[in-house]
Amino acid sequence: MFDIKKTDTGVCFKIYVQPKASKNAIVGLHDDALKIRLTAPPVDGAANKLCLKYLSKITGISKSAFEITAGHTSRKKHILIQCQNGTLSHNEVIEKIKKLISTKTS
Repeated sequence: MFDIKKTDTGVCFKIYVQPKASKNAIVGLHDDALKIRLTAPPVDGAANKLCLKYLSKITGISKSAFEITAGHTSRKKHILIQCQNGTLSHNEVIEKIKKLISTKTS
């Protein structure tokens, strides 16, 4: 089951990354994580950088609000979207994440 958690600083959830894909896309759920295909290879942090950039693009949330908190060298990663700057509430961020699950994007 996909789990989105509120924290003091923002919203956390898990993603599962498939690097070296033919195109960037949200493809649904993989166990308890949002599955994302990325064109970047898993070399020198390229997939991590593209992951944050892509999530920012499809959610409309600033890239600087995203952080990988665990799993830097793993396919399964923990993502934190910071809500401290006051532009988005926790609930608004959660709704954007839930929308990603229901509307697979490319």
